[in-house]
Amino acid sequence: MTWQRTRRPVARIAWALALLGAAIPVRAAEPAPDIAALYGADAIVTGTDMRQRPWGFAQCLKEVLVKVSGDPRLKDDPRTAEPAEHADRYVASFDYADLMAHLKRNDDQGSYDRPHRLTVHFDPAKIDGLLAALGDTPWRGARPVIVPVLLVRGPKPPSYLLSAETPRGEEQRGAFAVAAGEFGMSVRIPTARELGAWVATIDRFQPKPPPGDGSQAIVTGTLEWSETLPGWTGKWQMQWHGAEHRWGIGGVNYDAAFRDIVRGVVLLASKRGSPD
Repeated sequence: MTWQRTRRPVARIAWALALLGAAIPVRAAEPAPDIAALYGADAIVTGTDMRQRPWGFAQCLKEVLVKVSGDPRLKDDPRTAEPAEHADRYVASFDYADLMAHLKRNDDQGSYDRPHRLTVHFDPAKIDGLLAALGDTPWRGARPVIVPVLLVRGPKPPSYLLSAETPRGEEQRGAFAVAAGEFGMSVRIPTARELGAWVATIDRFQPKPPPGDGSQAIVTGTLEWSETLPGWTGKWQMQWHGAEHRWGIGGVNYDAAFRDIVRGVVLLASKRGSPD
């Protein structure tokens, strides 16, 4: 074993709660992730013993391979199964944050079964070496900020535009930020004023935002709830370097829908493929 366990303040629990679906505010602009941040990931596990630590290490390793390389396909690539089973070989350090630290422990069982955020930091040289063995390379340089322009038709009317201000989109703004972070990306939810300038209205949703200039990736689309699937159906499109790309997903929760948007942007921006 080359990793070591470290301790960090429990104050970082807020981020863990976001991973569980809690709403977090999205700032007007998010900085691109630094290189060191790309080599770390989180997983929610039960307890701090070995029951779920190997599983948590494996999930974090796959996420880091995707974030560092910019190739989302690596997460489900069969070739990553064996390294994931021995993910501890690539770990530099890890720590836990008790997600229920603010609650009183009533019994001994509660001490063992409490959910924790497991944060894992991997050795950059070993991750780069693993990517090389998989025939891949790290994705360096600036990454575009994702700007979603979405019309949301939920299970209850009325429909709304996902803006930085609308109260109905609070949880979705948080979920989108979490989804972007899982790929080493950042997101900026447009303001209502911006949407108005782009002629994005509920009744006539034909937005014409400025084309992506490399520093931002503007994705337009609709997110609709279907009782028959059941689940959310998303249809997206984006202009990228002069080409139009369209893709979508159906029968999922909105967390998965937002991950589908981010995945498509990452494939295009990293030049690893196309979401079409």
